[in-house]
Amino acid sequence: MEKLSAKAMKDTLWETLQSVKNKEITPVEADAIASQSREIVRVIRVQQGILRQASERVTEELIDYAKG
Repeated sequence: MEKLSAKAMKDTLWETLQSVKNKEITPVEADAIASQSREIVRVIRVQQGILRQASERVTEELIDYAKG
């Protein structure tokens, strides 16, 4: 399984878009993939907001995710 990272997500979304364009997957399948990606981003934003409000540093986990 590929490491979860921002770059991996971007690559997956691009591959998904190309697959829809090439009619390899349906738009409904692509929407499910995009929805999961949006949820991951939402969770990361919530984590960052909580850390900011608590005056805490950004976790290494979030930094590693962003670096890819």
